[in-house]
Amino acid sequence: MGLFSIDYSLPYLHSIMILPILVVAPSDKRGRGVFASEKIPANTIIEISPVLVLSAKDRKHVEKTLLFDYIFEWGEPKARKVCIALGYLSLYNHAYNANCDYEMDFDAELMTIKTVRPIKKGEELFINYNAVPDDETPIWFEAK
Repeated sequence: MGLFSIDYSLPYLHSIMILPILVVAPSDKRGRGVFASEKIPANTIIEISPVLVLSAKDRKHVEKTLLFDYIFEWGEPKARKVCIALGYLSLYNHAYNANCDYEMDFDAELMTIKTVRPIKKGEELFINYNAVPDDETPIWFEAK
């Protein structure tokens, strides 16, 4: 189960956001990253982040800014929507063999981060920008 369990039907879900054992700190050659200040078991939900959904029209503007590196594809591909995740979610760095996974809830406009294996104290948390923890499809920048 994880450090706590969540009943997704509860109306206060949006107030549960980031476990207090996550910290943002400098990441080796990656700017900032999200790290664990304590051990975290596998399959633990560590963050539930609200998102701001942007239309295809807004996307065109955002892609010309620094925010381009922080957006996520959102919804049906034909819609060309993106989102900006709040919380720490946009600060998780990419790894082809990520230790975390994310899920998108299009109806509730939320993204959830969950560990896919045990995390050590001090370890950086990674997601795979291809949306699958071990997908090795090249991404838009040179990655480790």
